[in-house]
Amino acid sequence: MSDSRARSAAYGPLPADTTEDVRTRGANVSRQVAVLPVGSFEQHGAYLPLATDTLVACAIAREIAAAYPVHLLPPVTISCSHEHAAWAGTVSISSVTLHSVIRDIADSLRRSGVEALVVVNGHGGNYVLGNVVQESSSRGEHMALFPAAEDWESARERAGVVTSLLTDMHAGEIETSILLHAHPEFVRPGYETSDFVADDRRHLLTLGMSAYTDSGVIGRPSLGSAEKGKTLLESLADSFGPYFSLLTSDDDSVGSADSVRG
Repeated sequence: MSDSRARSAAYGPLPADTTEDVRTRGANVSRQVAVLPVGSFEQHGAYLPLATDTLVACAIAREIAAAYPVHLLPPVTISCSHEHAAWAGTVSISSVTLHSVIRDIADSLRRSGVEALVVVNGHGGNYVLGNVVQESSSRGEHMALFPAAEDWESARERAGVVTSLLTDMHAGEIETSILLHAHPEFVRPGYETSDFVADDRRHLLTLGMSAYTDSGVIGRPSLGSAEKGKTLLESLADSFGPYFSLLTSDDDSVGSADSVRG
């Protein structure tokens, strides 16, 4: 097993690095990059846990940490899930609070010598994360938001995911597949018969999810599989290469990161 794969396997729910691990890894890169998974705590139908988005973000972040010399952080587990407020168990914080949390984390990292931050977002409702990254970048700080829609589309095609990104909105084929691969113990029976499509969601911000789905599901979870989940994560790790190159380069150009993969 390679050092990076061994490192990934050593992680449980939280990163297991010591301060010496972080210092050693940082000595081998021109600019150290931290990876912060941001999830949510919101309904995902009757078969996926409230922590689904956090589990997905962490799975992506672990895959990245297995392939690149990054500083993996513990997740932000509650975020902006206001559109899911009609369902029991959902918990949200304001966008202002989430903005401040990310800014504070980035500031703290820089004080400890980690200059760049990648926010791995697992919840589509965290619109404010784009603002945080844009504002930070305009100040000359090194920050990125991952994955972009293009990264998800590439992963969808590579994994053979049938459902489009528009239709696969919540608790659908992609999320079910990733959990079937990364955390099958958390997937309950019922996803096989819970497909529901609502592609026209133009009033979602005004009315919330409950205006479009009774079950909380919008997508085709019945098409999910562990094999698709594995390939989705592998594709996203490959897509991360240009982000790593951009954040560690001094010329702000997107290039290949093949030389830094573990």
